Amino acid sequence: MEKVLWYLLAGTRGGRNRARLIRALDDRPRNANQLAKALDLDYNTVRYHLDMLIEHDITETSGDYGKMYFLTDRFRHHEEAFERITERME
Repeated sequence: MEKVLWYLLAGTRGGRNRARLIRALDDRPRNANQLAKALDLDYNTVRYHLDMLIEHDITETSGDYGKMYFLTDRFRHHEEAFERITERME
């Protein structure tokens, strides 16, 4: 998981926005529209990054319309790695 986090956060251009999304979801589950508003990002940008986070087992969804996004248990087991990586990004 640590390698995946390095790739998603520090190895690609959208890493800072993905880190912001993870932090927002750590605060509380939200849907894509709520995340877009809270982070002042375009809805399509948020959806793109959420899809990447789902693909790499960082986030998961619940529901159909207005899906809520949550951090996965697998990510929760590696939160310390996330913190180490984001500290080195700043």
